[in-house]
Amino acid sequence: MAYTNSSKINATTIDDFKSKLVGGGARPNLFEVELVFPTGLNEKDAKDMGKFLVKAANLPASNINVIDVPFRGRNLKIAGDRTFDVWTITVINDTDFMIRNAFERWMNAINKHDNATGEVTPADYQTDMTVSQLGRAPKGTPGSLAGVDEDVPILRKYKFHGTFPTNVSAIELSYDQTDSIEEFTVDLQVQWWDVYGANNENVFGTGQTKPTKLGAGDGTDTQETD
Repeated sequence: MAYTNSSKINATTIDDFKSKLVGGGARPNLFEVELVFPTGLNEKDAKDMGKFLVKAANLPASNINVIDVPFRGRNLKIAGDRTFDVWTITVINDTDFMIRNAFERWMNAINKHDNATGEVTPADYQTDMTVSQLGRAPKGTPGSLAGVDEDVPILRKYKFHGTFPTNVSAIELSYDQTDSIEEFTVDLQVQWWDVYGANNENVFGTGQTKPTKLGAGDGTDTQETD
């Protein structure tokens, strides 16, 4: 493949850039988190409130560790195991302490305050949660200026499997804090996560009858055939 040390400036105008920014770009304030609590806690109201009171979250990073293999003064880098970061959410505290109470009860069920007993079977205290990146245009009519009351599309959804809380942060109290609403963070451990596209398809191809493999040298995906 030939390389050049020049760029065609007439092919990189503001109009060219505009044509590539399909949908106007994803907006970080358009998201929705679905909290799911263990069935035994019966926290349906807290789950419903989570769609409104979770004010900050994140779309997760993707990490693969590296194994350095020394060879004659250099290190050959080999792909290692995948790791999954802690997922942290920020919650607005309402006067009922509904969501905070739900997470504190969840952690108490895992390990009780007074005697250190608790749930031992992962399926009993771990749940699956999702965070969705929302679009702005009405669903099915990208770019349309009509129908502000129509449903907005989910552009991308991350599903976190086997989550459970390991930290509910302190809420600092002070006479100096005026004109503000209490907030707290929750750290959730994650076993692994899946990604779903705008058509609710699993972007990793879960459930395919035939596996995919990387193309020879060009980084493209190819489908294995008989």
